[in-house]
Amino acid sequence: MKHSRFTGAVLLIAGTATGAAMLALPVSTGRAGLFPSLLTMLFVWLYLSYAALCTLEMAISLPKDSNIITMAEHTLGKWGKYISGFFYLFLLYALNTAYISGTCALVQDLMEQLFSYRPSALVCAIPLLIFFGLVLRRGVKAVDALNRLFMGALLLSFILLLVISAPHIRPSYLQEVRWEYVLPSLSIVLTAFGYHVVIPSLASYLHDNIHKLKKAIWIGSAIPLIGYSLWQIATLGIVPISGALSIESAYEMGMSGAEVLYELSQNSWITAIGTCFAFSAIITSFLGVSMSLFDFLTDGLRKKAYGAIKWKIFILALLPPLYFALTYKRAFLSALEFAGAYGVVMLLAVIPALMTWRKRYVLYLPGEEIAPGGKVALSIFMAISLCFIIIETCIKLELLHG
Repeated sequence: MKHSRFTGAVLLIAGTATGAAMLALPVSTGRAGLFPSLLTMLFVWLYLSYAALCTLEMAISLPKDSNIITMAEHTLGKWGKYISGFFYLFLLYALNTAYISGTCALVQDLMEQLFSYRPSALVCAIPLLIFFGLVLRRGVKAVDALNRLFMGALLLSFILLLVISAPHIRPSYLQEVRWEYVLPSLSIVLTAFGYHVVIPSLASYLHDNIHKLKKAIWIGSAIPLIGYSLWQIATLGIVPISGALSIESAYEMGMSGAEVLYELSQNSWITAIGTCFAFSAIITSFLGVSMSLFDFLTDGLRKKAYGAIKWKIFILALLPPLYFALTYKRAFLSALEFAGAYGVVMLLAVIPALMTWRKRYVLYLPGEEIAPGGKVALSIFMAISLCFIIIETCIKLELLHG
């Protein structure tokens, strides 16, 4: 049973981190080349692993079953609760915008391939949102069943895509290096390693066993790091960085890595498996985020989720992301960039670091210091976080080349 719980914790961390941001990684980081993109992912993985240790330290020190928002209230006061609540809502809305945009694009491409007809994004979005609304309305069991189905499809299609793509890889494509594109790619990479919201639950699940929890964090987060790296090699080895159909053109058009891969390859198997992979990656993320957003709004509005009230909350959860997804051309990539630079950095990194500082050096709460390095490490960590936010802000204001 103990072994099963530890394995479950590892898989939960890996599953939470792995999602639709995986599709954006080759397009966003690929402009810099394979080696810079792998180095960027390693740096962000270490950065967010430190943030995870801060979150774990707070989860162990504070009352059981506390989430990030209640932990912020315990250590930072009311303002900490409101700020963390705002960034939690911001992150979920940004992610859902990306998922709706990505799903619509996939359905449009599929309809065009099958029937030579490309419907509007709105025509694709409405039936999908109604379907997911019905699934979410049935509760966690229905969501879990559908999620398991798509998780299986995601894993199988990912493995098949790597196997089929391998013979088409050109080593010369993997040798290109363009360091100037590293900074613009940081926000997408940050989104790809966000799993911290499950840590408080895992602390209770593993009975506050710090050794096992730290081990689960390192192993669980390393799984997506390895998967992302393999995906980068497969995509960047086939798709050129520049040209008519390339990583650069895909970035400008807001395409995902899977889309540009199967459009360039013109291989029917890669097209079919790539579509399944992309759709599964988005749906597994969309289900979890939509359920979290629904629960957050239900709790925040202090409503009991039933009947007409439940549908009103669904509309409140899905209508704003739908609007942004339909309005902006690059909604998929832009929403993930905003989610990473502001939502992930503030909610999953800055706030846990501030809580840890207050817990240790202001409130003097009891508990082991899990995040290493003391004041120096915390200060450097928060300085790096500030740099991430400044970089993305400068890119959005066109003060830096994006």
